[in-house]
Amino acid sequence: MILRSSLAAAVAFGALAAASSAHAQSADPACDGLTALRLANTRIDAAIAVKSGDRQPIEAFGLPSLTASTAYCRVSVTLTPVPGSEIHSEIWLPTPAAWNGKFAAMGNAGFGGALGPPRLSMRPALSRGYAVAGTDMGHTEAGADGKNASWALNQPERIIDFGHRANHVTAVAAKALVEAYYGRRPDRSYFQGCSDGGREALMAAQRYPDDFDGIVAGAPANAWTHLMASFAWSWKAAHQSADSMLKAPNLARIQAAALAACDDLDGVRDGVIEDPRICRFDPATIRCDVDATDGCLTAPQLDALKALYAGPRRGVTGASLFPGFSPGGEAVRNGWDLWITDAAAQQPDFARSFFANFVFNDADWRLDQFDFDKDFDRAQAAMAGILDSDNPDMSAFRASGGKLLMYHGWSDAALPAEGTIRYFEAVRGAMGAEAVDDFARLFMVPAMGHCFGGPGPNTFDMLGELDAWVEGAPAPERIVASKYANDLAQLLNMPAGQPQSTRPLCAYPKVARWKGEGATTDEANFECVVQTPRAND
Repeated sequence: MILRSSLAAAVAFGALAAASSAHAQSADPACDGLTALRLANTRIDAAIAVKSGDRQPIEAFGLPSLTASTAYCRVSVTLTPVPGSEIHSEIWLPTPAAWNGKFAAMGNAGFGGALGPPRLSMRPALSRGYAVAGTDMGHTEAGADGKNASWALNQPERIIDFGHRANHVTAVAAKALVEAYYGRRPDRSYFQGCSDGGREALMAAQRYPDDFDGIVAGAPANAWTHLMASFAWSWKAAHQSADSMLKAPNLARIQAAALAACDDLDGVRDGVIEDPRICRFDPATIRCDVDATDGCLTAPQLDALKALYAGPRRGVTGASLFPGFSPGGEAVRNGWDLWITDAAAQQPDFARSFFANFVFNDADWRLDQFDFDKDFDRAQAAMAGILDSDNPDMSAFRASGGKLLMYHGWSDAALPAEGTIRYFEAVRGAMGAEAVDDFARLFMVPAMGHCFGGPGPNTFDMLGELDAWVEGAPAPERIVASKYANDLAQLLNMPAGQPQSTRPLCAYPKVARWKGEGATTDEANFECVVQTPRAND
């Protein structure tokens, strides 16, 4: 994940000091009294009444503290379910008058290690009346950038906490605190997460099917061991040889060529490919010996690009281990440069740290040692049962009455979007399409990057849609996404003005198509239609 800045930590410390001062004059004795609550394997470290307008520490991605939009009771807890486990979590409780009667837990990001990422999702849900919670996943990461797994070296209980236990015990403690503060249990409980939070979301559905009534899983890193092999593959393709490295001009040229070939397949030329699976873009057309325009590809660069599109393969049989990346989003902001191609790209760091600390227990292990046969199999044997949430049998969650909404951006440069389709199809294959339709929907988001951002409409209310479905509304078949001038403002629950455009997200396998008349910036002028992937193959 993007590095947090030291400035953010300093500002957050100041906010905590201010909050502690306000605690001395607290007008919420029920909040104060929570410190006396006794729960098994739980230490309540603090319960602080936060007023609307107080500064709220985020401590994620270099962000400063932000203004609290509503009053709440901020509870900090340490959970110790087994020896060797120490999980730090926060539960935010809106005032009784503002509470909507529901609870929503938020997922973390990367390898976890800090409470900052969950807080970003806790803020908007809190402002809508939900009691909310988040956890650091059972460890404090040095540097708190989300991609360092040194904490896992020879630490099996911490690995289990990260794999699945931290969110479960946090949900149990949070529901007890909700009951103590409001005098009753929540009417509904939800989980929402993206990236590793999406893996956590599916883990909750598969391993703890009674914890939540509804779950949102965005860009799920659920096939974790496969994904780490994918990250190792990206390093091998784009970094092992200096000749294969793709620079910014190459990415711009690749994206421009992909858009020229496929942008208007949905009837609208707008810089967005609705479904890259039917894109017939041939990257050999921008090879330097064919067209030497700036950004053209040398033979090694073309091989690297083809490898990234294809995804990781076994060394002996060539069998696919995970899908590759989709064309059309190579040069978007914080895209392939951040995750794959730059010298400081994040995928290689994640892969090296994972295999060194989780699998080989060797802090000096190097990525160039990875074998896509025996080392992948070793990672699967050691860690898939703890970390991977790709079990296609979700019958227990369905039987519990749970509802699941999944989404993934097609221009995600961190986690290949087709990995989520592959998993959703596996669930349909294992349980039957009609059974899956009873409790689950997948929405693919054209041109959206990793969890947010991108040139197309990428802001939508999955938690609201899920809540309505759980409460008895029809299953969502069409969700409106909006494009704002400042996508980040929306993410941070700050004023963002009116959307520049809207577009429907259609329940998989349908896609949006312009009707042929009316503004192409208005979702009302699009319909959801069935499309056969990879036509003409």
